[in-house]
Amino acid sequence: MSHGWGYADHNGPLKWVESFPIANGPRQSPIDITPKGASYDSSLKPLKLKYDPSTSLDILNNGHSFQVNFADDNDSSILTGGPISGTYRLKQFHFHWGASDDKGSEHTVDGKCYPAELHLVHWNTKYPSFGEAVDKPDGLAVVGVFLEVGAENHQLQNVLGALDAIKSKGNQTSFKNFDPTFLLPKSLEYWTYPGSLTTPPLHESVTWIVCKEPINISSAQLKKFRSLMFSAEEEDACCMVNNYRPPQPLKGRTVRASFK
Repeated sequence: MSHGWGYADHNGPLKWVESFPIANGPRQSPIDITPKGASYDSSLKPLKLKYDPSTSLDILNNGHSFQVNFADDNDSSILTGGPISGTYRLKQFHFHWGASDDKGSEHTVDGKCYPAELHLVHWNTKYPSFGEAVDKPDGLAVVGVFLEVGAENHQLQNVLGALDAIKSKGNQTSFKNFDPTFLLPKSLEYWTYPGSLTTPPLHESVTWIVCKEPINISSAQLKKFRSLMFSAEEEDACCMVNNYRPPQPLKGRTVRASFK
């Protein structure tokens, strides 16, 4: 799964449908969120995110992004409330970003692209494991947070400090005692819709929860993201940039808002 697809012309998002026909499915992600077209739903509950820093395990360059992995064998780090029912455990978080500061997010808002987007991936504990949940219609819940260029984000420094150790594809290093709560915006107002993974295998299993309020990142910090490589050490160097899928057709889905 980790090879054969990427973000270049020959294996990028436009080509994914050749190996993953679901790429043309009815609930593909990301989408362009149009706030005027989103319907306020008073039944949507506030998001409750309870993260335990001790569940943070390691950080990995998987050749498509970098991700921070969490122990998910108990309910120490969970998402409840919002549009979901039941308990979803945090599995990992990762980012998508561009080659410049003007675009890089997967979701857009009224066509506006942000420079990067954070995804916190959770799985539904009604299933026995992440692997069992990943392809079920209600299997996953992903919280998306936009990043916009502004002041330096001190909470991101711990993450950025680990990137030198995972420069190339396949590199992994221990990453302990990190609290991803620090990466959330102050306001947890959100849009939600039924969608999919934004990378192959593109399973239509995600309840998307996209935060309205972005968090800051500085230009220098974004540059650090771009210092990573899509390539392994023994391969020709290929900078990790533009690792995002463009918005997909809404196909009749309703986007709901937790706010007026």
